[in-house]
Amino acid sequence: MAVQFTLNGKPQAVDVNPSMPLLWVLRDTLGMTGTKFGCGMALCGACTVHVDGTPIRSCTTRISSVSDKRVTTIEGLSPDRNHPVQRAWMDIDVPQCGYCQSGQIMSAAALLAKAPNPTDDQIDAAMAGNICRCGTYQRIREAIHAAARIQAGADQGAAQEIKPPAGSAVVAGGAQCTRQPHSIG
Repeated sequence: MAVQFTLNGKPQAVDVNPSMPLLWVLRDTLGMTGTKFGCGMALCGACTVHVDGTPIRSCTTRISSVSDKRVTTIEGLSPDRNHPVQRAWMDIDVPQCGYCQSGQIMSAAALLAKAPNPTDDQIDAAMAGNICRCGTYQRIREAIHAAARIQAGADQGAAQEIKPPAGSAVVAGGAQCTRQPHSIG
């Protein structure tokens, strides 16, 4: 018996074992490889997707549990990568290795849908289940604040772009440093 659900706005019907994890249906059956496998135990957040707007860990969610629900993956968040969180992630240059980023972005987008102007404590609580092995937590927090500003500007009809000052770069920990091309030491 096929499981029917909506994936990124399009109806889907998959004929798989009902106990198969949603992650494997997304990746192996439907080709949605933006959602990553991290731990397989719902501990790292790399596999985060939205089910009816709520972030869930797809590695431990059975496909049968999403029957007749709306599933959104990183590919469906904004096909043109223009979602405020995606824009802020690029503007702030959040990723290092990038492996956890689709899960991070999906958790951040869900947070901003519920709390359009989150505090640091709200960000920390919402993102606590997402692990970044590269340690870009300060940049993640900075990007979520930037996304909130972009979202507020878009709501007012004025798009914004958040960039570090010219001649500087955001480095690990969110600190600003001045680049000295071709200098040593």
